[in-house]
Amino acid sequence: MNKILLVEDDEALGLAIEFSLRNEGYEVNRATSVIEAKSQFNDNTFDLAILDINLPDGNGYDLCLHFKKQNNATAIIFLTALDEEANVVMGLDIGGDDYITKPFRVRELMSRVKVQLRKQARLEEVSMIIISENIKVDMNQVKVYKNQGIVPLTTLEYKLLLTFMKNAHKILERDEILLKITEEEDVFFGENTLSVYIMRLREKIEDDPKNPQFIITKRGLGYHWDKDVNRE
Repeated sequence: MNKILLVEDDEALGLAIEFSLRNEGYEVNRATSVIEAKSQFNDNTFDLAILDINLPDGNGYDLCLHFKKQNNATAIIFLTALDEEANVVMGLDIGGDDYITKPFRVRELMSRVKVQLRKQARLEEVSMIIISENIKVDMNQVKVYKNQGIVPLTTLEYKLLLTFMKNAHKILERDEILLKITEEEDVFFGENTLSVYIMRLREKIEDDPKNPQFIITKRGLGYHWDKDVNRE
C-alpha cells in the first residue's frame, strides 16, 4: 500500500482529498501546517507528498526542500491557487514532480497521483543501487562496498544495513528494526542481540566504530542513519 502525506490547511478540501485517496486504497497522513508536516515526515516514510503552497506557518516550497534533503525518493505534487508561470517553474526547479492549480477536480488529482506513483515504481525497479557517502549497496547482486572494497556481511547484517539506509534520518525503535530484519518470522532475539548486530555492523562500515558517523544511537528512542542516501 502506497503511503501519502497530504499537507492542506483548508479543512473541507483536505478532508475531501483524504477521503478520495483512501477510497483509492492509499494510506494517508494529513497535516495542516509546516511544523506538523515536518513531524509527520520525520516519523514516517512516504511514497508521495501533496503540498499546499500557502500554509499558516510557512509554505510548501520550504517543505519540498526539507523533504528532498531528507529523502529524495519521495515524489512531490504541489497544490496552489497561484498559476503564474514563475511559481510553476520554481516549484519544479526545487524538486517538485507535478503542479496542480486550484480549483481542480479531485479525479484529476487522483490521476496525477497515480502517474507519480507509477513513475516512482519504475525508478525503484531500475535503480537497485543505493549510496551513502563511501558506502554502496548493490541490491541486484546483494553486495555491500566501502571505498570500493567489498564488505562481508551476514544475511541479518545486510537486512539491518538496508533497513537503516532506506529510512535515512528517521529514528527507528528497536522493535520496529527487529520486525523489519526478521520479516515477522519467528526468530528468537535475546535482550542484547540487536545491540550486538549493530555493534558488528558498525565495526564493518564505520571508520571509527566507537565514534559512529552512520548509525547513531538515540538514547531511549532507538537508532537512525545520519547520512543522506541516494540512488545511482
